[in-house]
Amino acid sequence: MGYSLHYYDLVLACIAVSLGLGALIGYATPVAIELSIVVLGIVAIGFIGHALFVNGPVDAPEELTEEIEVEEVPKVLSPMESPE
Repeated sequence: MGYSLHYYDLVLACIAVSLGLGALIGYATPVAIELSIVVLGIVAIGFIGHALFVNGPVDAPEELTEEIEVEEVPKVLSPMESPE
């Protein structure tokens, strides 16, 4: 089974790249490191906002009200004992 990149993988990569680029610009140019990290940190916040509010993890608000059975929760994530 191969791994493929998904939207949220790319969002995490963009956040890391924007903050790293801010540090790199701060060290390699006369721009103050504080300013470059703050400006590109705002860009990272934009990525986070897009991932949460524009392309959120659910398709419709109704999906947030559905209850799931304990059997449907993966054993690794379940705080309760598995019925198996």
